Amino acid sequence: MPEEELPQEFDVIVVGAGPVGENAADRAHKAGLTVAIIEKHLVGGECSFYACSPSKALLRPIHATRASQRVQGSEGAHVDPQGVLARRDSWINRVGTSDTLDDSGQVGWLDHVGITLLRGAARLVGERTVEVGGRTLRARQAVVLATGTMAAVPPIPGLREANAWTNREATTSRRIPDRLAVLGGGVVACELAQVFAAIGSKVTIVERADGLLGRHEAFAGKAVAEALERDGVDVLLGTKAESVSRLGPTGEVTVELSGGKTLKADELLVAVGRTPATKGLGVEEVGGRLDRSGYVSVTDQMEVEGVSGDKPWLYAVGDVNGRALLTHMGKYQARAVGDLIGARVAGREPDAGKTTPWAVALGSPQVVFTDPEVAAAGLTEEEARAAGIRIRVVDLPMDSAAGAGLQAEGYQGQARIVVDEDNGVLVGATFVGQDTADLVHAATVAIVGKVPLTTLWHAVPSYPTMSEIWLRLLEEYGL
Repeated sequence: MPEEELPQEFDVIVVGAGPVGENAADRAHKAGLTVAIIEKHLVGGECSFYACSPSKALLRPIHATRASQRVQGSEGAHVDPQGVLARRDSWINRVGTSDTLDDSGQVGWLDHVGITLLRGAARLVGERTVEVGGRTLRARQAVVLATGTMAAVPPIPGLREANAWTNREATTSRRIPDRLAVLGGGVVACELAQVFAAIGSKVTIVERADGLLGRHEAFAGKAVAEALERDGVDVLLGTKAESVSRLGPTGEVTVELSGGKTLKADELLVAVGRTPATKGLGVEEVGGRLDRSGYVSVTDQMEVEGVSGDKPWLYAVGDVNGRALLTHMGKYQARAVGDLIGARVAGREPDAGKTTPWAVALGSPQVVFTDPEVAAAGLTEEEARAAGIRIRVVDLPMDSAAGAGLQAEGYQGQARIVVDEDNGVLVGATFVGQDTADLVHAATVAIVGKVPLTTLWHAVPSYPTMSEIWLRLLEEYGL
C-alpha cells in the first residue's frame, strides 16, 4: 500500500534492512509481532550489493581457475576478466548496462513474509519513537538499530578531494584500471588487490603496519603477502600515505609516501577499516551511549546502554555495536534479539541460551577469501596470552593431511591450534591454504562447545580429506 496509508504504530521497528536487520525483523515477526523495517538505500544492505556477495563473486572464478591449474590433467583454465565482472553483476542484480542495482528480490521477500518496508533515513526522536521521511512512527514494544558501518576515510591531506574508491566503488566497478593503489592491509584490501591483479591491474598495497591482516596470526598475513607478490602486487609495508592529489576528477592519482617515495596510479582504493553509521541516528538524544569510535554501547543482550524507560526498548545489533564486524555474527545477534523481544512481549522468561549471543566473546569465525584462504576461529596466540590463558600452540604444515596433496600438487599452507592447557580445550584455530574455508566450522563447533581434546580425538576425519589435518594436529599435541 502507499506509505501515506501505512499504520503509524507497529510492535517492532527495525532501522536498517541489511542481512542483520532482516534477521531481526524476521525473528520478531515469527514471534507474532507486527514489524516495520526502514531502509534509506537498498534492501539487502552493504553485504548484498557492495561487500560479501560481490567480492566473493569476483574471487570465486580466480580461485577455481588456480585450483584447476594446480591439479595435473586440468591445467588449461584461465581467468576471463569480462566474465568475472559479468558474474559479479549477476550477483548484485545490476540492471542491464546501467549502474542501477535492483533490490526488488529482497523487497519481495519482505512483502511475502508480511514485514512492512519504509524508505528513508530514520532518526530516534523519543522513547519508542522514530521519524522517517517526515512521518513519525511509534513502536509499541521495541526499536532495533541495525545500520551497520561505512568505509572509513582517514584525514590524509587531499584524500577526500581525490574521489578515491571505497569498497563500494571497487566491488561494483566495470572499469579495470591499469594501475590501482590500495591503502590498507586488512581483509578488504587483500581480497580486492588480488581480484584486480588477476583481471589486469598493476596493484600496489600501501600498509602502515609491518604485516598484512593484522588481526590474524602473523603467519597468515605473511602467506597472503607472499601470494600477492607472486601475483605481481607490490606490497609496501611500514609505509604511510602522507598526502594525495589527483589531476581532475578522474585523472592520475599521486600518493606521496613516507620516506620520500611517490606512487602514481589510475585509481586509489581506500580500505583502512570501517566507521559506524550512527551519525544523525539520534541515539544520544534518547539517552543511549556511543563509545569513543561512535559505536553503540550495548549490554550482552544487545540492549543500548543508558536508555531510560519502564522496560528495555532499544537494541543495537551487528556492526553498529562494534562487537564483531562480520555479517554472520551480526545475524547471530539479530536472531537472539528477535527471540528476546518475542519472549518479553509474551511475558515469558527469556531463554538465556537463545537470547544472549555469548559466543561473540569467544572470537568470531572468519574466512579471508584470498588465495590462499585464511580460515580462523576463536583467539589468536597473542589474544589468548593477553587474556591470561595458559596455552600451548601446535603448528603443522597443511600437507600433513593426505587430502591436501590430492587437492593440489605441491600444496602449500599452515595450520595452528591454540589450546587452553588448564581446561584441555581449543580456544583458537587458524588454517591457511587453498580450500581451507570449510575447515573453520569444525573449529567453531569445538571452541563454542568447549569440546575436550580427548573427546575431539574420537571425531575421526574421513580419509583422504583436508579434514585429516585435525587428526595430525591432535597427534602432534600428544593424543
